[in-house]
Amino acid sequence: MNRQAQYAGTAAVRAAHRFDEKRLAEWMAAHVAGFEGPLEVAQFKGGQSNPTYKLSTPGKTYVLRRKPPGKLLKGAHAVEREARVLQALETVGFPVAHVHGLCTDDAVIGTWFYVMDYVAGRVVWDVTFPDVARAERPRYFDAMNETIAWLHRIDYQAVGLGDYGKPGNYFARQIGRWSKQYLEDRQAGRDPHMDRLIEWLPAHIPPGDETSIVHGDFRVDNMIFHPREPKVLAVLDWELSTLGHPLADFTYHLMMYRMPPLISAGLVGADLA
Repeated sequence: MNRQAQYAGTAAVRAAHRFDEKRLAEWMAAHVAGFEGPLEVAQFKGGQSNPTYKLSTPGKTYVLRRKPPGKLLKGAHAVEREARVLQALETVGFPVAHVHGLCTDDAVIGTWFYVMDYVAGRVVWDVTFPDVARAERPRYFDAMNETIAWLHRIDYQAVGLGDYGKPGNYFARQIGRWSKQYLEDRQAGRDPHMDRLIEWLPAHIPPGDETSIVHGDFRVDNMIFHPREPKVLAVLDWELSTLGHPLADFTYHLMMYRMPPLISAGLVGADLA
């Protein structure tokens, strides 16, 4: 099965991710302007680090993102940060979905969540863009590059995100954080290649210490494209966003040239001519 067929669209809500839909409808009636039921809930097949749901009503469609149930790593799945950065970026016209509300009351559906607009368009899970004419494909890569460049040019202080992360020393902090998680998780075992990488990285941090808003997971399947045009309508999944070095964000974006298509949205083995 290809990635497009595997992850596109919605399905019935998974058993582990079900919640009281009546309580949610009551919360939306009280906190989402213009909401009118009845409410129908389905779960998106992709984007499940934070379970994501399509909320359909007769007059409007929404999307809900929530923390997953169960024990979580400290600082992980911070939906409140996602909602905050979306609201900040919307003020300067950056392509994100409008946030209607954030709920920090576990009693509603079991975990914190936020509700935003549903943006109609295309989510592309195969970065070769097989449904786009070959001559048109470079324009989609241009659109992705223009979008990430726009993000990195936004004045994070001016949009109220001056305390969204720690400015400076981003590479060293990221290397230290992820190395620590790897080393402390003894049940996961050890990989000699990873061990060597942990030793190599701190000694090869590139020069420069710029700071910008970084997405942290900028790739083709975290964007919604216009139904027919090479235009990004919304950037999704801001769970890893923070203040950091723009080169780290852009390098992550370029990883598609090194990743196999069955693991991620990768181009390894694709005909790029």
